[in-house]
Amino acid sequence: MSSKKRILLLGSTGSIGRRTIDVISDFPDLFEIAGLATNTNTELLMRQLDKFKVPFVCVSDTAAAEQVRGEIEAHNTCLLTGENALSELVERAEADIVLVATVGFTGLRPTVRAIECGCAIALANKEVLVAAGDFVMDLAQRHSVKILPVDSEHNAIFQCLQSCTKQSDVYKLVLTASGGPFRNYTPEQMESITVEQALKHPTWNMGRKITIDSATMMNKGFEVIEAMHLFSVTAAQIKVLIHPQSIIHSMVTFVDGLSLAQLGRTDMYLPIQYALTYPKRLANPLPRLDLAMMEKLTFYKPNLKLFPCLQLAYDAIDMGGVATVALNAANEVAVAQFLNREIKFTQIADVIRRGLEQTPDLKADSLENIFMTDNKIRTLAVSNSLK
Repeated sequence: MSSKKRILLLGSTGSIGRRTIDVISDFPDLFEIAGLATNTNTELLMRQLDKFKVPFVCVSDTAAAEQVRGEIEAHNTCLLTGENALSELVERAEADIVLVATVGFTGLRPTVRAIECGCAIALANKEVLVAAGDFVMDLAQRHSVKILPVDSEHNAIFQCLQSCTKQSDVYKLVLTASGGPFRNYTPEQMESITVEQALKHPTWNMGRKITIDSATMMNKGFEVIEAMHLFSVTAAQIKVLIHPQSIIHSMVTFVDGLSLAQLGRTDMYLPIQYALTYPKRLANPLPRLDLAMMEKLTFYKPNLKLFPCLQLAYDAIDMGGVATVALNAANEVAVAQFLNREIKFTQIADVIRRGLEQTPDLKADSLENIFMTDNKIRTLAVSNSLK
């Protein structure tokens, strides 16, 4: 039996997935890949399969899967495809850690299945906890499964909290945000933002959907919701600060007035490595952060009028029930509509606002209620965006 840690990588062809492959490649004696998954990017998946001997792969899109079935099976690799393929992959791969780097709500079912199978979760998907935080965290506790955050901000807070002996010692969590490409725009400039402009993030290299979420600052609203679930704090204990240099990835202030901050390069390799090797720290080939090269580190409060999506996240928290499910569903539809050039950048918040107004009066205590709300709000959001 191999002593290597078996990693199942859901979303292997995305930006997080590709960086995870780099980490695994740099530590071949520590890790092996139990399975890979993509939605449609079979070209990159095949290159990954050529490099690693992998027993299982998942191509969720059935049409894309059939185009490469012969090539995959020639590697003596089992191909899974279809609506439930990600969950089946989790069941069959027998991984030690499932790294969830899929985009959007589709990450929920395989995450739940991984927890039920007793696998540790390295979570890079924001939407899982935004839509089903209470349910997922309760399930993880019942199955004694650790959820290790991969998001740079939550990974930073997780590291800062390693010195914390009691939950009551925590006064406030500070989530830093780059502010995206439009942090210095006027309201008038916001009205004419193009897709191309919104996809040019000043600091991070990310996928299209999360890059738009960063531009609207909805990603920071999602991170507030995630932090509440991951670290058992209230929204009032979480502060968001714009930090354009993205060197301090987040910090914790304790009741005695002292703060701990986690600093590092703007490279997702670092939080991915920490999540996969926790609780160990291992040397890696990345250049070290040189603070002497930093001219300044600046911080300021976000403009909620300029970035209403962040305020809408707080509104959803206050609403309770399945409101954060509705928030995520409406946002996914609105972002897709913007990327398809069907609505303006500033209309993303309008679609989300109307989605929250149509949130059903349900508790987010079951997958049935969560999926029912998600389906309803997606349908309504498409209609809303066309009005």
